[in-house]
Amino acid sequence: MAGLLNDEIIQQIQTVFKDLKEPVAVLFFGDKENCQFCGETRTLLEEVTALSTKLSLDVYDMAEDADLAKQYHVDKTPGIVIAAKNGDEIVDYGIRYAGIPSGHEFSSLINDLMLVSNRDSGLKDATREALKELKEPITLQVYVTPT
Repeated sequence: MAGLLNDEIIQQIQTVFKDLKEPVAVLFFGDKENCQFCGETRTLLEEVTALSTKLSLDVYDMAEDADLAKQYHVDKTPGIVIAAKNGDEIVDYGIRYAGIPSGHEFSSLINDLMLVSNRDSGLKDATREALKELKEPITLQVYVTPT
């Protein structure tokens, strides 16, 4: 499959990635038979993670690696987990993508890689304090359609 990123985009990403601080693990979950955008998503992630030594990509099959997919709460393909990498340890911050991160979601992917690498959400102190008041776990899901 041909590359998805052109030279201009690659240069822009490389400029941003100069500020990566700590290693990031990208976990890709695909399906060999029933996944419309798995090939393109994998190619995109391969191209992006190749732009910095701070980024690594691990590729998994949803059926063959079902236990790992369940561990990371991935139930759709293509599925992506963005996590911190501390040596051999993967630290899950709960960042997931279901589907190909194209269009506006591509900039969100790059931003998430930066956030995890910096090990800081960028939230203001007041927001952090308000979040400490939560008594139960919450799930925040954002849905985006290509329209």
